[in-house]
Amino acid sequence: AAAKINLIPQDFFAELCEQIIQHLNHKIPGVNTAELCQRIQTSGIEINVGDLAKIANIISFLFSTAARNNLSTEELVATLGDAISVLPKHAVQVICHIWNEQGTSVSVSEDATNMATVGQFVDIKWKLGVAMSSDTCRSLKYPYVTVTLKVADPSGQITEKSFEMTIPQFKNFFKQFKEMAAVLETV
Repeated sequence: AAAKINLIPQDFFAELCEQIIQHLNHKIPGVNTAELCQRIQTSGIEINVGDLAKIANIISFLFSTAARNNLSTEELVATLGDAISVLPKHAVQVICHIWNEQGTSVSVSEDATNMATVGQFVDIKWKLGVAMSSDTCRSLKYPYVTVTLKVADPSGQITEKSFEMTIPQFKNFFKQFKEMAAVLETV
């Protein structure tokens, strides 16, 4: 992981750490590693989303453990111990700076960690389409709805899940959402 962290420029690494702190403070639903990775790749650095997600998980674990143990910046550096010599200097500086500035604001309660065992809904997008033909069928004229859900998993990684539904399936899906909204109105 240290070799991959070394690839990430300091400003992008700082942004990643900031997003992790915001996620731990429940200000944002998760860290959008796919979007950040794309921006890093656009700047000419070769890193993949999986590696960036692993780095985000490591930093998230580091910050949440430090918060759980109420560590000061000096205690955090001492806890890192041998990792300090392996991590790039700019990464250690960013971690220390962000923890020094915002570490006290991170609150990791047992209730919050126990409740966060499922993903958190972030966004939904949908589009209506019509399949006109295929290799095996000349005239389909089959309408469908494609739904894309954006979800932040418990570690804070934002992922997109897409699925297609027939019109009757979509009507049932919509009906269930209306029922949920009606129940939420009573709460």
